[in-house]
Amino acid sequence: MEPRYRLRLYLLTALILVGFGALLSRLYTYQIEERSRFLKQVPSNYTVTIREPGIRGDITDRNGVILAENQRNYEVVFNLDEIRADYKRYLIKTVGKDAVKDFRQIKTSKIVNEWVRPKLALHKLDTSYNTRSLDTHYITHGGLVPFTFRNDLTYNQFAHFAEHNLELPGVDVRVRPRREYLYGSLASHVLGYVKQWEKGAISPEEKRKFKHYTGDSTGIAGVEATMNGYLTGAEGIKTLLKNEKGEVLQMVDYIKPDVGSRVELTIDARVQCLVENTLRRVGRAAAVVMDPNTGEVLAMASIPDFTPSYFVPSIDPDAWKNYNTNKGRPLVNKAINNFTPGSTFKLPTAIAAAMHGHAHDVESCPGYVAYGNIQIRCWKRTGHGSLGLQESIQRSCNCYFMRIANEIGSKNMLTSFQLLGLGMKTGIELPSESPGFIPGNRFWRTELRPGAAVTPSITGMMSIGQSDSASSPLQMAAVVSAIANRGRYYKPRIVKRVIHPHNGVLVQNRPNLKVNLLQEGLKAEHLERIRKGMWMAANEVGGTARRAAVKDKDVSAKTGTAQTVDMGIKSNDAWTVAFAPYDQPKYVVVVAVKRGTSGGAVAGPLVHLIMRGLFASDEGLKLPLVKMKEFHGDFVVREKVELPDEGGLIDIAYEDGETGDEVPNIPMAPPVADSQTPIIPKPTIKVEADAEGSQAPKAIIIEE
Repeated sequence: MEPRYRLRLYLLTALILVGFGALLSRLYTYQIEERSRFLKQVPSNYTVTIREPGIRGDITDRNGVILAENQRNYEVVFNLDEIRADYKRYLIKTVGKDAVKDFRQIKTSKIVNEWVRPKLALHKLDTSYNTRSLDTHYITHGGLVPFTFRNDLTYNQFAHFAEHNLELPGVDVRVRPRREYLYGSLASHVLGYVKQWEKGAISPEEKRKFKHYTGDSTGIAGVEATMNGYLTGAEGIKTLLKNEKGEVLQMVDYIKPDVGSRVELTIDARVQCLVENTLRRVGRAAAVVMDPNTGEVLAMASIPDFTPSYFVPSIDPDAWKNYNTNKGRPLVNKAINNFTPGSTFKLPTAIAAAMHGHAHDVESCPGYVAYGNIQIRCWKRTGHGSLGLQESIQRSCNCYFMRIANEIGSKNMLTSFQLLGLGMKTGIELPSESPGFIPGNRFWRTELRPGAAVTPSITGMMSIGQSDSASSPLQMAAVVSAIANRGRYYKPRIVKRVIHPHNGVLVQNRPNLKVNLLQEGLKAEHLERIRKGMWMAANEVGGTARRAAVKDKDVSAKTGTAQTVDMGIKSNDAWTVAFAPYDQPKYVVVVAVKRGTSGGAVAGPLVHLIMRGLFASDEGLKLPLVKMKEFHGDFVVREKVELPDEGGLIDIAYEDGETGDEVPNIPMAPPVADSQTPIIPKPTIKVEADAEGSQAPKAIIIEE
């Protein structure tokens, strides 16, 4: 080859090599050094991690009857970030990038109305909603927390959506557990209710972990509240693979949400039904049935009541308003809140007398006791004459107990009452329990009557449960149980066991003995005198509790009629407390009625009816269990509750005893301070649709 051609070949080869070198250098730069930058610019698939709420555990009665469980609830939810991104892509594709220059200024609700709702309407899944709520939700949570557009889908609507795969990025249907209370208003104050998870603080760790987050419903009343930690199940975690358009390609991983613990209550649903139906003979009342040998509450009722299911998933604003404006306070559990105890306080006074050496005292009743210019009468104006402890309980003599109380002394009275749990919370597994108050305790000294002294007249009135005294039916049930079982004070319980689906029993069924009165100075023979006095009150002529008696069943009882003020009007709280049978007590029944003129005539027959049902059940009768409709109550003054058939078999030709007007000159207790006012927890209130969210979607959908 000629030299000149060889030189040209060398130059051409060199140029080719330089070109290839430059090309390889650029390829290295693009494919190796700047690979990650270009990958970010290429549309690709991605995964999202979703938190699902745990499944709430069931609540059952002591026999396994399910009172609260979960049903499947079908919802339409929006991921608002994905909806906005999908709409933005549509605008860029159909109009151009200029259309999205001010995209951030477009309200999310406007996008939903123009972009999503018309598509939902084609499949009859659209509904009215509150646009302000949606916009606030997006500003607060972006795409982290799904917005619930509908929570009322039928199964057919849910199936239609799933079957047709509507291809709406950011729109999904899901199944969530919905709390269901199977027996209407039955045991509503015991069960309580739940509220939806509030879109509040989410920890930074959870924000990093989850792309979408839905929290757990929370119990805010009743056992739903106090046992919430046990009832709440473990969260579920779902990982989805999506494409660049936000469409789901497949589910990569799924840890199913777990079921929470089952809470087994001490109540018997059939006994609960019996008690609630019995109370509906009056307007406002509370009752407790307790096993005196364990402290287990077999039934706890309060009227008026409410329907827990109305709160799930959210309560209608009008229904919430009606509950709160009802002066009968249907959301307050009266069984654990204050009544004026009246002569039921003669029982703890009798225990105090026996503990301090006065079990055999005989006192004279001339018909009244005078404390300076205050004269407190006995209900029997002519007086009872000379009485001992048993007869004073039988006849409910005011004078006997007022005199004994001052012989005991106010400090010893206070100590004995507190030993029996009066003036303090029992600690039962329910929220908003009132401790009550008694003269001389901390609440009385610091809030009710700051700086006041416990005078002889106040001590006397304490002994008969008037004026500065308050207790709950539950507290009195615990006191009567200690008398019935011969001296053992058990902590009242409404939860029997807690059982985890995997870890077994978390809370054991164990009675909690708080005090043994026989170890605190009370003699067994003296306690027997108190028990005998209660038996005489129900079964012998002259007893004030004869209407509580049940033929051949050895019911022992004590009545009480307390002067009080109800909504600014002079009124009475009517009580009867009882236990049976006498020798081997199985039941304690306490009934307290607002605006009852006499404990013996109003509360006594209710105790009688409950006791009859309990004994009938023991003899083989299956008590009915039905779905209860809520009872709104009334404000009628009850002078008497008539006994059905068996009442004719009982000798009721006797005086009813106290009328509540024996102490006309004493001052009533001041209004109870806020510290003892029951707090009504605020539920999830349904947000009403606004005008913008109520308009039918009219936009024309342009296919991409």
